[in-house]
Amino acid sequence: MAIKKLSPVTPGTRFRVVVDKSHLSKNGPEKSLLSKNESTGGRNDAGELTMRYRGGGHKRRYRIVDFKRENHGVPGVVKSLEYDPNRSAFIALVFYKDGDKRYIIAPDGLKVGSTILSGSGISPDLGNCLPLSEIPLGTDIHNIELRPGQGGAMARSAGSSAVLTNKDGKFAIVKLPSSEVRMVLLTCAACIGKVSNPDHSLTKLGKAGRKRWIGCRPRTRGVAMNPVDHPMGGGEGRSSGGHPRSRNGQIAKGYKTRHPKKITSKFIISRRKK
Repeated sequence: MAIKKLSPVTPGTRFRVVVDKSHLSKNGPEKSLLSKNESTGGRNDAGELTMRYRGGGHKRRYRIVDFKRENHGVPGVVKSLEYDPNRSAFIALVFYKDGDKRYIIAPDGLKVGSTILSGSGISPDLGNCLPLSEIPLGTDIHNIELRPGQGGAMARSAGSSAVLTNKDGKFAIVKLPSSEVRMVLLTCAACIGKVSNPDHSLTKLGKAGRKRWIGCRPRTRGVAMNPVDHPMGGGEGRSSGGHPRSRNGQIAKGYKTRHPKKITSKFIISRRKK
């Protein structure tokens, strides 16, 4: 994977940095794996604005991604690697031997023509999905289940991966991308490898219009507002506005928002670093 710095032919390309997508499929997505993806524009069912700074953007269709990997023991061949507008990672179209077609989160290094498997009793090769109890220690994993059969919920974004550090009783000790160390049941499944598109964080849009294409509207700073509109508004001149906080007063930096009595806290060994 590589990034491309464009020649400054126009003001919009002067600072633009993009990910090289030359290895992705030029054909359209698999039609049987598409569904509607309606945009809300930040409005609720009554048409009221409940989430600011959303709206517009290009129309998208949702690619149905298989996070559960339930085709146990059935080999699948990667037919194409594709761009997905709904997520930062690339996706892979897999044709299984039983005739099934599915999209999966593509791990970094997966090639067209590779064979992947899922289930128990298989080798921990790139792209395979198997229970944590059968994965060797120190392996990079992604698309990790929180509960058996739920489907992958952790480490799914571009370039992310967790590390299986230990096994203790019926639990596996997993270090997540946020540096949080957490216990997960050994019966939960995970996929081998790191998620594709690791250079996603290095991209630069280059112009405000590309931000609008994504569906983001201009964001107004709190300190630029009046006191009636934001806790950080008002003051003479360019005043800082005190401690950063949200519009309804919740502190933004350093304030812990996790409920102290949340039942799943007992599975967290060490919290993520600030």
